[in-house]
Amino acid sequence: MRLSGLMALAPAIAGLLFLAPAAQAASARLPVRLDDAVLDELNFARARPAEYARELRRELDRSDDPAAVEDAIDFLERQAALPPLEPDRRVAAAARQHTQVQGAQGSVGHGAAGALGQRLRGQGVWAGLSAENISYGYDDPRDVVRQLIIDSGVPGRGHRRNIFATGYQLAGVACGAHRAYGYMCVIDFAGALPPRE
Repeated sequence: MRLSGLMALAPAIAGLLFLAPAAQAASARLPVRLDDAVLDELNFARARPAEYARELRRELDRSDDPAAVEDAIDFLERQAALPPLEPDRRVAAAARQHTQVQGAQGSVGHGAAGALGQRLRGQGVWAGLSAENISYGYDDPRDVVRQLIIDSGVPGRGHRRNIFATGYQLAGVACGAHRAYGYMCVIDFAGALPPRE
């Protein structure tokens, strides 16, 4: 498993961007239900952070950035268990919109299909809190989530903070082909929603 590699960062109000190494050919087929599998992996890490730390430790010797992996392990060993992020079709639709536009363009960043807040509102989600993580180059749910938790080269470990933030209750994941990196996964987080009428 690749734990780190070449990366590029692009600041955005809604969240941070993590650029993985170049993936296999874009024409390769994505695993069925990758979106659901990524959310399951996120929720496993949130519910069992100490167990996730043990899994990372077993793979430490294969890492290109052992210091970042050790940092993630230390964080996870101190992290309290959190409730799962609930899947939300509207939040997922906002993520899907970004994946479709950006994947076809082969660009990176958070604004290809409009700002996150704009996309969420377009789906009828008026979140008080929102964030977005994007992974490029991975088509395996463990690789996607571990990359974002390790957050190698990302100042402040913003992707990790998004995953373990207590303010988010909802999430939507949309993975798809990316013209330049083969694959991409957009994970949108939302919280503090006003009550439905």
